[in-house]
Amino acid sequence: MSYDITILDGTVIDGSGAPALRADVGIVGDRIAAVGDLRAAAAGSTIDAGDRVVAPGFIDVHNHSDAWMWKEGNLLPKTSQGFTTEIIMADGISYAPVDPSTWRQWIYYLRALNGLQLAEYDGWETLAEYMVHLDRNSAQNSATHVPYGNVRTMACGFDRRVPDDVQMQEIVTGITRGMEAGAVGLSTGLDYIGHCFATTDELVEACRAIAPHGVYVSHVRYKKGTLEAIQEAVEIGRRAGVPVHISHFKGNTPEQVTTFLDYVDRVAVHEVDFTFDVYPYLPGSTMLNFFLPYEAWEDGPLETLGKLNDPTLRRRFGRALKHVRLDRVKLAWLATTDNRRYIGMSAQDYVDAVGGSPADALANLLIQENLATLMVTHHGDDALVHPFLAHEKYMMGSDGIYFPDGTVHPRLYGSAPRLLGPCVRDHRLFSLEEAVYKLSGHAAQRFGLRGRGSLREDSCADVVIFDPATVSDRATFADPHQLAVGIEHVLVNGVPVITDGVPSALKHPLPGRSLRFAPA
Repeated sequence: MSYDITILDGTVIDGSGAPALRADVGIVGDRIAAVGDLRAAAAGSTIDAGDRVVAPGFIDVHNHSDAWMWKEGNLLPKTSQGFTTEIIMADGISYAPVDPSTWRQWIYYLRALNGLQLAEYDGWETLAEYMVHLDRNSAQNSATHVPYGNVRTMACGFDRRVPDDVQMQEIVTGITRGMEAGAVGLSTGLDYIGHCFATTDELVEACRAIAPHGVYVSHVRYKKGTLEAIQEAVEIGRRAGVPVHISHFKGNTPEQVTTFLDYVDRVAVHEVDFTFDVYPYLPGSTMLNFFLPYEAWEDGPLETLGKLNDPTLRRRFGRALKHVRLDRVKLAWLATTDNRRYIGMSAQDYVDAVGGSPADALANLLIQENLATLMVTHHGDDALVHPFLAHEKYMMGSDGIYFPDGTVHPRLYGSAPRLLGPCVRDHRLFSLEEAVYKLSGHAAQRFGLRGRGSLREDSCADVVIFDPATVSDRATFADPHQLAVGIEHVLVNGVPVITDGVPSALKHPLPGRSLRFAPA
């Protein structure tokens, strides 16, 4: 048989957790056609994988690539790590579904997280339309959640109201449409606008709409306390009869790590089908406006700016900031040219530089930036994340946020190679086979991505070839825009997108496809 591409003399790790084996891989079109001894076979091109690992493409189950993957085409911080599939629309907030009353609100609000500008909107409304927009316009595959904040605000706005019976039916209908379009789950971000006001009972009713195959994926109410928030998510899943997946789950002290994982092992896994993700770093990153009190958002993001001069709101903002170590909060990206000189500065140093109280200084900054300010928080030891990475219920979510002109969190560039390299070689948290499973097969199984996350005959030809002796992250908090080392070749649907460690020349249509739920 003749192949389009053969990958010869590699160590195949197939994504299932099974032991590695020495074998060749043959690709025809967008499929793995054979795994075995192919040295005598004819091929259009050949990759010598001697002393390298050949693995299925990696799947990032939590990220903020929603717009960047089609704006960039080949989103190099992600493809250079081996991520061939992005599961987007995390935290219950994204760019679809929207309607004429909400699309401006979401694009305005998300500028410091997902990167889209108002002028780039071209009229999509439904989740299905956004999925079509992504298809073949990115080097990576994409799968989507239904973002609950989008669905809820279309039905009942951004305020505190409890949905009435008609509004709840609109919410359920919106979720059902998203699942019918091929979404893999329902995501919530219960510290973010719109659905921060959702009750437990409301979320139970909403989650019933994703059965029988959807997963409830939640950025839980971390502001109220992680353990209590995880317990609420488990209650929602149990009452709704759906699996539960927790976003960026970690502890900031040894005591928290023990308490949280003890709850998972003793309670959560027995109550629901339970999994979680986290990136292999302790510090986090999100929008600076995350610290605003919820009432700032009750009329929607476009009205928030006008509220930031209100003395009562500023006093409440100041009380919230008393619980934040501003010396550990870095200004990672700012929208305006005038303030770019402050990128990389701590929030405390910024307050000291401009004068005034923290609430006044940072509220004024948000006004100047039209709310579009990204932060990175610094605290603690990355080793506190290791027990979560090693847990059997863990899979990779980079939570990567991309701005090429910001000092973004290094997780954007380094999550997969850090897991494959230092976590295996140096910290010995798990075997290389287990690391690959956490990056591929586990996620594919969890979210119904048939043919992905495995390196077997008739699997989709998403392939990563890396050097297990050298693979590692290089991105740092001071200098985050550094590509990983050791990831040498990446193929998406049989098309090379990284060749010999550099981006391949690609033409439209690009190889990434919009994936729909399809269980094995």
